[in-house]
Amino acid sequence: MAKAKQISIEDLHPGKKIDFGETVLSEKDIVDFATAFDPLDFHVNRAAAKKSFFKQLVASGPHVFNLVHRTKWIPLFGKSVICGLEITNWKFLKPVFANMPVYSTVKVVKIKPNIEKNHAVVHWRYEFKDKDGHFVQTVDAIVLHKI
Repeated sequence: MAKAKQISIEDLHPGKKIDFGETVLSEKDIVDFATAFDPLDFHVNRAAAKKSFFKQLVASGPHVFNLVHRTKWIPLFGKSVICGLEITNWKFLKPVFANMPVYSTVKVVKIKPNIEKNHAVVHWRYEFKDKDGHFVQTVDAIVLHKI
């Protein structure tokens, strides 16, 4: 995999959208993540999941966000991060099942630069959709970046 090119905070503006493409979780991915972070039966036990509300294994809510943030957002913006400030409006709108394509984007909602302090507060909105374009999940992250 080619190394992601860093994007400068100075190049961002409200409305800027970055397409992260498709993410697909296998059953093993779902079980491994949930075993470590969210070991509920419907995430880790196929037989129990079949009897659950979901009728099959379902990914833990934070799984897709965590994967996209770690593997796609951090390579682009991680070197500019001073700290995270807030996670808000996290909505789990539809379940994510094994082998289900999820398409993700992140958009700059607002950017507030402070030139004197050489940083900017960026309000990011992550959006995750299924193959039909329906929202699966949304989450807002407020991050302090150096400029």
